[in-house]
Amino acid sequence: MRRAKSDWALGAVLAAMVFAAGACGSSSKSSSANLPTKIGSGEGQLNLVAWEGYAQPEWVKPFEQQTGCAVHAKYAGSSDEMVTLMRQGSGTYDMVSASGDASLRLISGGNVAPMNVNLVPEWKNFIPQLQSPPHNTVNGVHYGISLQWGPNTLLYNSRAVQPAPTSWEAIYNPKYKGQVTVPANPIQIADAALYLAKTQPALGISDPYELTEPQLNAAVTLLKQQRPLIKKYWTGAADEVELFKNGDAVVGAAWPLQTNTLEADKVPVKELIPVQGATGWADTWMLSSHAQHPNCAYKWVNWVSTPKVQAEQAISFGETPANTKACPFMEQIKQGSCPKYHANAPSSYFESIKFWKTPVADCGNGKHDCMDYTVWQRKWTEITA
Repeated sequence: MRRAKSDWALGAVLAAMVFAAGACGSSSKSSSANLPTKIGSGEGQLNLVAWEGYAQPEWVKPFEQQTGCAVHAKYAGSSDEMVTLMRQGSGTYDMVSASGDASLRLISGGNVAPMNVNLVPEWKNFIPQLQSPPHNTVNGVHYGISLQWGPNTLLYNSRAVQPAPTSWEAIYNPKYKGQVTVPANPIQIADAALYLAKTQPALGISDPYELTEPQLNAAVTLLKQQRPLIKKYWTGAADEVELFKNGDAVVGAAWPLQTNTLEADKVPVKELIPVQGATGWADTWMLSSHAQHPNCAYKWVNWVSTPKVQAEQAISFGETPANTKACPFMEQIKQGSCPKYHANAPSSYFESIKFWKTPVADCGNGKHDCMDYTVWQRKWTEITA
């Protein structure tokens, strides 16, 4: 996948950002920033902006008991909301669990600070792709610690949708008019582009996040055709769960979290990665550049990076842990969960997912003829109006 070079350039100007290391301990200077060299005493509180399901009691309460850091989590329904909260709530939130379509925006905007990975012992056990990924590491500077990753899946009611779908075509099929649901998120345009890349190869789409104007217009046309089929654009996992529970939706784009929740409630649903492939997320805990509780933030990152907690969150959400040592703990919690969530999969599986990233004008081909995220946002408003 070609990288969004202009976002790299924007982020690079922050490489010399000075982090208030005194709050975390000493202020030994690194090659790129003044980073803490040790974690100090917790400040008693930690304020998070997180994806729904990322701050569950089973791992939050033990953390609070061990560290004395009381966790307050604000769940966000989209990456745009996360960026807005981190920018408008300067000093209100300490950390954000940003996906790849938000992380570089936060870096380039100066909203997040560099972090010292040497203060996170489990970082060395992360899969290589998530030790210094381009969505949170700029010019060798780490602006966060990777967390979990996974695909965006096709979710369907196995009784109402027959035969079982194999393609994303199901969410564009008039057969299910008024019973389709997809995320209320401009990055959903990439899912349409991924589908078109396989079904209309003449468009020449090679990367669903790097779209020229004609390619973007083709995706927008498809999504406008889909609009009458939509029951609701969901803004949080609970929204989609409720739609499927009530029978208001029978097919949609989802996260594994919704599948797990619905299965636990005995709703007849299944999920799959269609033949066209899938987009996905790789999430990062990022430290606000105005964090009021940086010690608790580092303690939190260390806690959620441990194999046991990585396993608990992976199974709860239905995603894949960054820590390669999580598998035995996953199997202790739920037998068969390690292969189910691809925690021991070859690197080719990771590389097969088109992970979210911020669309920029620079397509990585020496030209600047791609549509940037502001255009995507404007087009999404046209689609959903």
